[in-house]
Amino acid sequence: MTQSIRSSKMLKTTLSSQTIKKTVMHVAVLAVMSTAVIGCNRGIKPVVNDPVKLVQIAQPISVLQPVFSTDVGNKKASKKDPLDLQVGYANGQIVTASRGGDLIGFNQAGERLWSINVGDQITGGVALDALSQTAVVSTRNGQVMAFDTTTGAKRWQQQLSGSVLSPALISNNRVVLSANDGFLHGLSLQTGESVWQFATQVPAISVRGSAAPTLLDNETALLATADGRLHAVTVDNGLPKWSRRVGIGSGSSEVERMSDVDGKPIVDKNQLFAISYSGQLLGIDLASRQVMFVNELASLKALAVNPQQVVATSLDGKVVAYDRNSGETLWESEALAYRNLTNPVMIGNYIAVGDFDGVVHLFDPATGNIVSRVQTKGALTNLQVQGNRLMTQSTSGQVAIWQLTR
Repeated sequence: MTQSIRSSKMLKTTLSSQTIKKTVMHVAVLAVMSTAVIGCNRGIKPVVNDPVKLVQIAQPISVLQPVFSTDVGNKKASKKDPLDLQVGYANGQIVTASRGGDLIGFNQAGERLWSINVGDQITGGVALDALSQTAVVSTRNGQVMAFDTTTGAKRWQQQLSGSVLSPALISNNRVVLSANDGFLHGLSLQTGESVWQFATQVPAISVRGSAAPTLLDNETALLATADGRLHAVTVDNGLPKWSRRVGIGSGSSEVERMSDVDGKPIVDKNQLFAISYSGQLLGIDLASRQVMFVNELASLKALAVNPQQVVATSLDGKVVAYDRNSGETLWESEALAYRNLTNPVMIGNYIAVGDFDGVVHLFDPATGNIVSRVQTKGALTNLQVQGNRLMTQSTSGQVAIWQLTR
């Protein structure tokens, strides 16, 4: 039974995102999820679809050139923790974290500058602010720590009411975090002191994981929660501005009604895009606050956008591109079905998607065809892009950075 209990002001059952990716994507969702929660009927053996085998690219092109790769280690990883650590990268500064608690600073050439161990398993990935030269990480016991990115020296430490499973947002001298007990936190970037808290509804059952906070505008943070909602709050003092439901679960059981928004919402050119586990992809015009479209697609991953498209990876491994204004399906690829896909990202004129074999696939946005691939070690859960560089960190602790070549 892949179930864990979180205890805060109320008990909350959470289902492992790794289990969901390996089972829910491959079988009838409700049957498997019910089995995962209840765990009583051992006789149920759901049929699992095998991952699609990769087809050789007819005329591959070179899109990404490796910059550096290093193993930060994952020997102390807990199978109960979601393995979704992300690299901190800004203005040539690179900070990585291992599940075992190691925090490592690199320069732009990939040379190791410093390394420390924070004394606990890191769960939230690295948030890096180049201006203040600060790296922020969170641990499984709810500790938030800030470090100097040039020396690795600890600046402050703060205890939260729950653990944080995604990187923080650093903006306007605030560190904004989403904890797994339903509380959103705003801390002082200088001291770590708690400036504000914002409470959200906590469903009885949710997917284990959370979306990273993002900026809606210069003064507003956008946070997605396990009850399927988006909350806009002021970065400075946490005052609510508006709230909107994205995920809408249906059914008679709490499992059927799960509606988590675990993929980081995307804000681009006064448009907002978000997707839920319960199967709603939403596009909103921020100027008019009107919904542009709602499409049926389920995902736990963030979306990607380019000037014409919004792109999603589904629970069952489809890569789908929609018109970003009308929501019309432009193309759909099943070439990576059941391969436990990462979030899509835009790198140059291409769409990049990673999989459980450590392969990064590059799609042509116009046709939906795969035109290039690069390989790293270990399963990938998240892709990141900064400028013309693509960054990955696998579940085995392999960090890799590539440079766009065309």
